[in-house]
Amino acid sequence: MSQRIYLLAAVVVALMLVSVRVSDAQTSQSSNTDEAAIRQVIKQVEGGWNAHDAKAFAAPFAPDADYVVVNGMRARGREEIEKGHTAIFTTIFKDSHNGATVKSIRFLRPDVAVVHVEWILEFRSGGEARKGHAMNTMVMTKDGGKWSIAAFQNTPIQAEGR
Repeated sequence: MSQRIYLLAAVVVALMLVSVRVSDAQTSQSSNTDEAAIRQVIKQVEGGWNAHDAKAFAAPFAPDADYVVVNGMRARGREEIEKGHTAIFTTIFKDSHNGATVKSIRFLRPDVAVVHVEWILEFRSGGEARKGHAMNTMVMTKDGGKWSIAAFQNTPIQAEGR
């Protein structure tokens, strides 16, 4: 009888291990899919900037997104983000190029991620070529299977020696 109990216990443990591995594989696959989708959202933001298209730039933001720029000003909502970028894409950043490098993606929950992106901005000011360097923190949320930017904080990175 005790041999049957040990055999039954071994089968139960084996089934539990298989279940855990399948669950881990599904979580990992889901995580990879979500990470790819988040990277695509960042590419959309970058593409909108480099096309100087405020509507395309703002499209990946949630309708009620919070957006804090490098000088501390805050825009509320996708429409305000679009309006602000229309102004800068027709003036100071009309010929600019902004390059994004994803530094980290951390899932707080399956539908919430904190994303850090480093940006290198090239633009002209006063007839001179200039560069800006910033670290951006995004809080992204997944709703209805789609990721969007709920909050965006942009912080300039100062050159060493300043």
